[in-house]
Amino acid sequence: MEVKGNNYHIIFYPETITIAFDGTLRLRGMAEYDPIVQLMDDVVAQNPDTITLDLRKLHFLNSSGINILFKFVIKIRDQSSCKLVVQGSEQVPWQKKSLKNLQRLMADVKLEWD
Repeated sequence: MEVKGNNYHIIFYPETITIAFDGTLRLRGMAEYDPIVQLMDDVVAQNPDTITLDLRKLHFLNSSGINILFKFVIKIRDQSSCKLVVQGSEQVPWQKKSLKNLQRLMADVKLEWD
């Protein structure tokens, strides 16, 4: 499963249950994020033990994108059987600031930094 746009690429790796984001996400409004939300929902529907979000190569995410990310974390939190690992880069300014807030939504989310 994958979603591509002019400046971004999102792909699901089933062997590691990892959703990897690459590029810049500046989509206009929630409706344009629907294909990405659908991919993420499809992964959750598989009921894996752990889902990894690899955001290390995602250089920019606008407020609508952060909103879908936060909603995804809430969805995972509400499925008590699923763990969440979020991989970020300390070299990407928005990640250092925003990803720490995920722990407010889901206390046991595991943040991994490179």
